[in-house]
Amino acid sequence: MKFLAITASNLDEFVEVRLSGLLQQVEHGLQETGPDGLSPAEQLQRIATELHSFVTDQYHCWNSLLLPKLVEEGIRVLSMSSLDHAAKDAMDLYYIRQVDPLLTPVTIDPSHPFPHVINKALCVAFSLRQRRRPANAYLGVVTVTQKLPRVVRVPSRSERIDYVFLHDLIEAHTRNLYKGFQVVSSGAFRGTRNSNLYLHEEESRSILESVDSLLHNRRKGDVVRLEIEADAAPEIVEPLTEQFALRPWQVFKTPRPVNLSRLFSLAEQTARPDLNFRHLCRSQSHLRRRCPTYTSKFARAMSCCTIRTTLTNRWSHLSRLEREIQRYFR
Repeated sequence: MKFLAITASNLDEFVEVRLSGLLQQVEHGLQETGPDGLSPAEQLQRIATELHSFVTDQYHCWNSLLLPKLVEEGIRVLSMSSLDHAAKDAMDLYYIRQVDPLLTPVTIDPSHPFPHVINKALCVAFSLRQRRRPANAYLGVVTVTQKLPRVVRVPSRSERIDYVFLHDLIEAHTRNLYKGFQVVSSGAFRGTRNSNLYLHEEESRSILESVDSLLHNRRKGDVVRLEIEADAAPEIVEPLTEQFALRPWQVFKTPRPVNLSRLFSLAEQTARPDLNFRHLCRSQSHLRRRCPTYTSKFARAMSCCTIRTTLTNRWSHLSRLEREIQRYFR
């Protein structure tokens, strides 16, 4: 499960930087081919196909392979509708005390523009209709703060370990968010923004100033990928696609959960050390028993290498800062 979460995290970084860079080149009309002989447009076309295939494999791994194995070990990820009365009451209390005070629902209309969606933040969109005027349709958006855990443990007296995803909990309590509206449908989504750094040395006094400015504006890049639940209604998907000016291949309709990197939280909350790298732990303990002297020397050597690398990196950074300061005062 952790390795699946790692693939999702790495894919985020690839989309943020590499894919965004290709999109910029295509938008600027660059035709220069790379070492593979492909133009940016051709690379983008092939990457789009591979990305969708890769995401399909990721969710197949989660839904068809990992979830059944977790159930065999007494670990379940449940929907809100499948909870019993005691569990629902506990989740209602958790929502009222921990979640609801941190949510700010926004209804999109001429007086309330679309809110800024933070890079890779969990959001929930709602298709709304006024109770007094059912003919008027609206789109509601709730951005979930990162302070809340994406996977919530369900209190239980049994030995089983149950969880619910945070967006399921929010969608089950829409009556508290939009009073006076009828919630027609809902869907969790996540936008990945362009986080590539573009340095223009002639426009800044130093590289450090340029990097500082770019890092400050990193969250404000254009959305280059939209992940949304596969069962989200067109009344939700189409306005989001139009708002972010995305092409069809940039929209990834995925089974739940929207963000697989949140599985890190599931692994951290589950106190089952017997499921953590079992064979690796056994091999390490066997090696320590057979070669205690070798393993201790190896540990010391690795520690020294880590310290040396850290010191070297810090010295290089200080030297670079010194050169920039000298150049500035000349």
